[in-house]
Amino acid sequence: MKVVILCGGMGTRIRDVSREVPKPMIPIGTNPILWHIMQSYSHAGYKEFVLCLGYRSDVVKEFFLNYTTNTRDVTLRLGRNSAVEIVESDQCEAEGWSVTLSETGLHTMTGGRIRHIERYVASDEYFMLTYGDGVSDVDIGALVKFHKSHGKLLTVTGVRPPGRFGELSVVNGTEVVAFNEKPQMSGGLISGGYFVCSRDVFRYLRDGDESLVFENAPLSRLAADGEVRVFEHSGFWHPMDTYRDYVYLNELWEKGRAPWKP
Repeated sequence: MKVVILCGGMGTRIRDVSREVPKPMIPIGTNPILWHIMQSYSHAGYKEFVLCLGYRSDVVKEFFLNYTTNTRDVTLRLGRNSAVEIVESDQCEAEGWSVTLSETGLHTMTGGRIRHIERYVASDEYFMLTYGDGVSDVDIGALVKFHKSHGKLLTVTGVRPPGRFGELSVVNGTEVVAFNEKPQMSGGLISGGYFVCSRDVFRYLRDGDESLVFENAPLSRLAADGEVRVFEHSGFWHPMDTYRDYVYLNELWEKGRAPWKP
């Protein structure tokens, strides 16, 4: 099962941290938050990634294209017969990863980005989907098992952070009947990303162009059709939205208290 990660936004709310890199590339410790998210999936056994790129896609590509040489010992032979030899050292933390770097457009919104990468997941019955700016200790194995158990098209992980995010209206324990994007204060479950999607989710992305926002019409239609269930996560979840978030997540990492670390 592939993991699709939305990495194309401009991150305008966190420009005080960096104007030069996309938000998923803002570091926690020595690696970008995107790497931390991918580590969580990899630890659960999911190592095939499709990254939806947009703003400063070159930064993301450079990180992965140079990943091996930047994380391993390297021996160089210079001159006419130059060569690069990767010296065996400790096992690479990204061992076995397959990473597809997909150019989904500079100004494309989330629904358009997901639709753009359909060809990379079309042969799979299910795929996972999340944002490139939030870390969590969600049990990914349990999340996938839950999705397969209910037979609906979409599972969204519901969390309970501050009420500045989109709220899920839930009935019957797990059925999502409405999706309210970023209410002022509500105190209910909000979408923490970490979706599991069945292939037919793409039917809800057919009508629209690059301005299609997944969290608006598509999610609302899916919920109205009874095709969304929530996997409630009571553990750690935190986004990288502001400078304050950046400081908080880095403090957790530096003190060895990062709940999302496998």
